[in-house]
Amino acid sequence: MNLLITGGAGFIGSNLVQHVIEQSDIKKLVNLDCLTYAGHPENLEPVAGHPKYVFEQVDLRDKAETLRVVRDHGITHVMHLAAESHVDRSISGPGDFIHTNVVGTFNLLEACRECWLTPQSAIRNPQSEVRFHHVSTDEVYGSLGETGFFTETTPYAPNSPYSASKASSDLLVRAYHHTYKLPAVITNCSNNYGPYQFPEKLIPVVIQKVLSRQSIPVYGKGLNIRDWLFVRDHAEALWTVLRTGKLGETYNIGGNNEKTNIDIVGQICDIVDELRSDLGGNSRGLISFVTDRPGHDFRYAIDASKIKRDLGWEPAYTFERGIRETVKWYLDNQTWVTAVTTKPHQE
Repeated sequence: MNLLITGGAGFIGSNLVQHVIEQSDIKKLVNLDCLTYAGHPENLEPVAGHPKYVFEQVDLRDKAETLRVVRDHGITHVMHLAAESHVDRSISGPGDFIHTNVVGTFNLLEACRECWLTPQSAIRNPQSEVRFHHVSTDEVYGSLGETGFFTETTPYAPNSPYSASKASSDLLVRAYHHTYKLPAVITNCSNNYGPYQFPEKLIPVVIQKVLSRQSIPVYGKGLNIRDWLFVRDHAEALWTVLRTGKLGETYNIGGNNEKTNIDIVGQICDIVDELRSDLGGNSRGLISFVTDRPGHDFRYAIDASKIKRDLGWEPAYTFERGIRETVKWYLDNQTWVTAVTTKPHQE
């Protein structure tokens, strides 16, 4: 396959690139990323010189350039991760989310349709040998109460501009599969954590606050619940779905790790206190509670039984193992944190 990964310089994308590049199925791996504030070439240093690896700095909002990448590289498989993804940013500036997540996905779908399915298709593969894998989020399902789980048939009920934009892109992919027979699969994942996550999301923010001995802001009472998925488990799940998922199907990917935000913050504090005793300990004393954000969903929880039953995937990491590895990675890679948080990036 000539594989296109969009958003491959971001958090999940860079972990995915590193995870799959040695797969024998892959002839060429093209990473398309426009390098916004959350995309960093530093994330790809381990593969930058790999003979299969090609980087294209392209914005999916540019329809012509998106088509060029798919056509000129003879792309046969797509893993579409590129998206604006931070809920707080979507509340303050929703426009970027609509243009990138909805229009960008449309442009990529159109490029694949032209290259794969039209009479003048540049890529002369039979339909069974091309595949479009759209990577989405459990936030499209809205919010759960204290019980229940999101399944693949849960109605969409997005509550933020971010989740609404992702729901829109999911529906576009579904429509292209049913209308044009574009060979597509969709995955919806729970909250990811792990190495290379830009320090604006909960876990890396808390780690950095503890290291700098600054107040740790926690929304509301910290009782919001998420299902946490270690990013390397997610990468393996995505690769499994790309190769063996049934076309037209959706697969939920979860970590089987429901945690309240305050529990996660406390665990991080304790791990840092253990690994960096020189900081003085008692990091839980840095926790402060702040006004909850608008439309903050109470609970997400994924039922991932379908992907286990049909494709044989289940997470390998417990939360306790994954969070320890994550905290240690950030402690050992403060040079990376400084690099990605201090240099200017194209917006």
